[in-house]
Amino acid sequence: MKGELEILLGEIRVGTLTLLEGDRAIFYFREDYINKVQRPVLSQAFINMAGELMTEFRPTRMKLHPFFSNLLPEGHLRTYLAEHGGVKPEREYMLLQLLGDDLPGAVIASSDDNIRYAEKSGGEAETIQGEQPYRFSLAGVQLKFSAILESKGGLTIPAKGVGGDWIVKLPSQNFAHAPENEWSMLHLAAEAGIPVPETHLVPLDKIKNLPDLGIFSDKNALAVKRFDRKENGSRIHIEDFAQVYGQYPKDKYGKVSYLNIAKMLWTLTGEEGLVDFIRRLVFTIIIGNGDMHLKNWSFVYHDGLTPTLSPAYDFVSTVPYIPNDTLALTLSHTKKFGEITEKHFKKLAEKAELPVFLVVQTMREAIDTVISVWETHRSHYELPKEMIERFNKHISSLSLPK
Repeated sequence: MKGELEILLGEIRVGTLTLLEGDRAIFYFREDYINKVQRPVLSQAFINMAGELMTEFRPTRMKLHPFFSNLLPEGHLRTYLAEHGGVKPEREYMLLQLLGDDLPGAVIASSDDNIRYAEKSGGEAETIQGEQPYRFSLAGVQLKFSAILESKGGLTIPAKGVGGDWIVKLPSQNFAHAPENEWSMLHLAAEAGIPVPETHLVPLDKIKNLPDLGIFSDKNALAVKRFDRKENGSRIHIEDFAQVYGQYPKDKYGKVSYLNIAKMLWTLTGEEGLVDFIRRLVFTIIIGNGDMHLKNWSFVYHDGLTPTLSPAYDFVSTVPYIPNDTLALTLSHTKKFGEITEKHFKKLAEKAELPVFLVVQTMREAIDTVISVWETHRSHYELPKEMIERFNKHISSLSLPK
């Protein structure tokens, strides 16, 4: 045995992740957690079809179990933080040890020799015009040019500032006005009755520790308030649907369909969750968002026990950048936006054994609402004319009833 990480949900000890010889790791639940009457949920992936906790797992090599693997950052942020911490990015146990105090949701991975890189300012936080600037909450050091320049979708960094915990999404080098695009789509979703987190367009000079900002063509980043943190800093547990379905991040676009998600939501969250899902799916189709993969859907556990859909996030219209983009997951055997009709929703409901009338009625109402609020607000968004024209062209190409 080479090491152990204690896994906690907030202050509750849940289990142990043990590093074995040969870079293998295995997870065990604690007996007192297994025997707990009101046992907080770590993940739906650890609950079988009979509603029982699964307690036997095989060791994994290099990678951790998908639940823990999905807690770690992807892409350039992973590479950068691993390099800064002196570990290889593919050695997930070591990376989890490095970042164990600042993970999504209520999960904490703790050990006596845990390497901690929480930012230490040495005094009062610097202020800009009376407000705290946004500061990285991981690493607390300056990002490299390469990490930002090579990130195709715009780098996403955890940050603190302006009275809470935030996710800050930097501008993309490849997709112009991406922060304004996402802010507009989230505002549109809220107007259409879809729950969203608090968001702000933030001037880049309000984000501390960035390198020379001359590399950015856009002037703003998008700040999204974390819904897995309370105002007092305590944690709320969440898990994305890659974790729910036990899929590694590389498989977030495959192996699970929107039908699978709809059926699970009906089982776990009832009518309220299903209606919310259908609204979001319709919204995704209308705005032409080709990136609603498994990691862009999440459960939140406000009481630690009951899953509900988290506020919507990562709503971006991708069709202005990729005109022939498609859905991230399959809907009734198609991913093509222009092919989707009312029949696809009926088929979804029938195959998933959902109330057909509820699904179709929700779909029709969502279409009317989303198109109506777009017509009302589109001229007020900070989007270039050509982007709005491409958006309108996409809507006119849809086969959904309008």
